Amino acid sequence: MTKDCPCGSGSAYADCCGPLLARTRRAQTAEALMRSRYTAYVQSDAAYLEETLMPRKRSSFDADALLTWNADVTWKGLRILATDRGGPGEEDGVVEFIATYAKDGEESEVRETSRFRKKGGSWFYVDGRLDGEAVPESAAAPKAGRNEPCPCGSGKKFKRCCG
Repeated sequence: MTKDCPCGSGSAYADCCGPLLARTRRAQTAEALMRSRYTAYVQSDAAYLEETLMPRKRSSFDADALLTWNADVTWKGLRILATDRGGPGEEDGVVEFIATYAKDGEESEVRETSRFRKKGGSWFYVDGRLDGEAVPESAAAPKAGRNEPCPCGSGKKFKRCCG
């Protein structure tokens, strides 16, 4: 019997998020990365969540806090509401989703509009805006000039990287 993928794609885990979390295949779209990150939450795979976070954002990632919070969470499902860009030939994308879960006996949900960027052929989660929340500060125009080094640390000019 084939195990369905927790991301709700309708595909088998072995054909969907499994190879991404096993690091044998990269996400081809922003939505695929979003789905695999949801599955990483289901499986408490903090390492994958950190690896798929935009490198310049990793210094604020707290795996222990995530695992502590996630320890008694039962993830119930993921629903993709909308996508904008984020295809195989694109460099950025946006995915709006609702993830439902239960914690401490109470049902809840996360509704987020997430931004993704492709670097070096791999998709990364940049940041997200929760429903009703202001656009994150990091979503504002970067402070680096077009010809200055990119603040992500890639060594490329900003205009050729994150700009």
